[in-house]
Amino acid sequence: QIQLVESGGGLVEPGGSLSLSCTGSGSSNMFGLYGMAWFRQAPGKEREFVVCISGNGQFTEYADSAKGRFVISRVNPKNTIYLQINNAKPEDTARYYCAARGGAMKTVASDYNNWGQGTQVTVSS
Repeated sequence: QIQLVESGGGLVEPGGSLSLSCTGSGSSNMFGLYGMAWFRQAPGKEREFVVCISGNGQFTEYADSAKGRFVISRVNPKNTIYLQINNAKPEDTARYYCAARGGAMKTVASDYNNWGQGTQVTVSS
């Protein structure tokens, strides 16, 4: 079992940038074996997939809403993944969750069994 803690959320103006981090613990130096993802959930809406990354960072998959504006990366020696949000839009306002699963990355929330508590991102002027 891996514990995940997100950070970096906050208020950003439309068109601005923000960087989120998710650090894992309890993985016994096996962090690189976890496929990981970012999901988000806005008030009154279902949790939606944003982007995922393979254990070695070689493969990624983005939701259409994230393509061209979001960038996921990971630094396994630091047990951390990152989400760079560029050209932020009001519709990006949501609570962002980090998720991990042993094995391949997936785009469906129910495939992940390790979740962080989330970090709030608000895009507003």
